[in-house]
Amino acid sequence: MSTTRTIVFSHANGFGAGTYRVMFEQWRAAGYQVLAVERFGHDPRYPVASNWRALRDQLLDFISENAPGKVYLVGHSLGGLLSLLAACRRPDLAAGLVMLDSPVITGWRAHSLQVLKHSRLIGRVSPGKVSQKRRYQWPNREAVYEHFKSKSAFARWDDRVLRDYVNTGFDDVAGHIELGFQRDVETSIYNTLPHHLGPLLAKHPPQCPVGFIAGTQSLEMRQGGVATAKAMAKERFVQFEGGHLYPMEQPEATAAEVLKLLGSMG
Repeated sequence: MSTTRTIVFSHANGFGAGTYRVMFEQWRAAGYQVLAVERFGHDPRYPVASNWRALRDQLLDFISENAPGKVYLVGHSLGGLLSLLAACRRPDLAAGLVMLDSPVITGWRAHSLQVLKHSRLIGRVSPGKVSQKRRYQWPNREAVYEHFKSKSAFARWDDRVLRDYVNTGFDDVAGHIELGFQRDVETSIYNTLPHHLGPLLAKHPPQCPVGFIAGTQSLEMRQGGVATAKAMAKERFVQFEGGHLYPMEQPEATAAEVLKLLGSMG
């Protein structure tokens, strides 16, 4: 029987798996096999819809097809929540779970989210109001790099990560460069955030160890609340200096923190 330990990583909304190459290399150097869906939401077999059940199934099918035996599920933001949904649905596949700044919305916040989704007002308050207007065309990749490098949020990124995002997150289309993660997909994902996590976790909580790394300055964690994450992770709840995109700003330190948590899971 193979003793190879496998991490199945799931990316944040809008950023494909290639953006996280620096972290992947750290994990591979530590002896892990690393697998990842490149872009969630772009396969018509797994459409984006409320509570992300098809995206969860996309992750589960990917695991079943590529990683025999139990795996460690690691995910950032959207990816952490999909990993949680997968662990709840198929506990037999999960050896452990580490969520990177993935707000687990429950209680009154979840009820408010459900009302906003039902009334179709979610698009006015979610990040989707920004993503649906995002620029999507450039003349070349260097123009893409300069565009994002000039933005304050991206200026804090490790330059290797920004280069990886430019190299893997954009497609060559008819003489120009286009955003690879489609704006309508990104927007739909934001507007269909899960509101059912409270009842789900009460009925089918993860059966594996859970780790959680929260950014100290993460607006997303402040908005989504940390109580449920702390209750799930217990002593494996860690605070990490930075905002919601700390894996892009400090990829090696983030990777090391994940390895510590995985090491504590046996």
